[in-house]
Amino acid sequence: MAFILALDFGGTKLAAATVNIGSRKWLGYERRLSPVSADASTDLEIMRSLIYSLLEDTKPAAIGVSFGGPVDASTGTVRLSHHVAGWENIPLKGLLEDEFGVPVGVDNDANIAALGEHRFGAGQGYDSLFYITVSTGVGGGWILNGQPWRGADGMAGEIGHIVVDPAGPVCLCGKRGCVERLASGPYMAQNAREILENVDAEASRRVPQRRGGLRDGEVLRGLVGDDLTLLTGQLVAEAAAAGDDLAKEVLHKAAWALGVGIGNVANLMNPQRFVLGGGVTKAGEDFWQVVREVARETALPEVDFEIVAAVLGDDAPLWGAVAIAHLQIEDL
Repeated sequence: MAFILALDFGGTKLAAATVNIGSRKWLGYERRLSPVSADASTDLEIMRSLIYSLLEDTKPAAIGVSFGGPVDASTGTVRLSHHVAGWENIPLKGLLEDEFGVPVGVDNDANIAALGEHRFGAGQGYDSLFYITVSTGVGGGWILNGQPWRGADGMAGEIGHIVVDPAGPVCLCGKRGCVERLASGPYMAQNAREILENVDAEASRRVPQRRGGLRDGEVLRGLVGDDLTLLTGQLVAEAAAAGDDLAKEVLHKAAWALGVGIGNVANLMNPQRFVLGGGVTKAGEDFWQVVREVARETALPEVDFEIVAAVLGDDAPLWGAVAIAHLQIEDL
């Protein structure tokens, strides 16, 4: 039976899987962490070992690839990786087609996840949706009229760099108050850490006050044993769920920023559904409530949309890779 090979080049992990065409159950699945010192050559060699372990002496009908960085989907060329050196202008589609002799589709992870959720997940049955991933960064991918839409230069969907607070903190991109700067996991951790460090600096001048809940940062400090370098977005969410006032404020600001971004995108493009995935979206019902309320307040009352959770989980890039491989076969 014809099958598809799906590949995921993530920032910290590499994964490969095979699936029969029309099936929803993996035939095989391999996953490995990328070494801290990895470069493009290292990742390609690891991925080759995963591929050959899965394929043995068989040949897929097509290969789909999710890549964690900017990609020219029309040529399958990786522009760069923000996490792994050496990926500048690598013709990944061409390399794989030359080696395996089958059609290959390559796109960035947000576009791929949007396609996966449309074909196999929370976007089934919808002609227009915007997928948003909220984890290490904040990115997005469009499905319009049932097809991926990438923009003129493949840069459509960058909701993470919509400015929602012009007076806010500086983002890695150089602008102030981007959605990503307020809502991504690492930045939430940084925001909490900076507040706690300011509290420590002022400790000799004042006594922390209680404000109807746990003292600011009490739970957060307990989770990291007062080593603030260990803070993560996930720990901020855990502390907020446990009643930590400071963590709740940071999480609320993140949800507010994401909600403003979604409401503005709803006004601009009017998709039927927003599908949210990524680790930060597991932050709990309070997070979702703020996102939905702020998005609704930001959007025009006439603009109708839904905000739902992605359903493919950590395998979204691989299922999206399956979907883009399907497109390669359909285009033959």
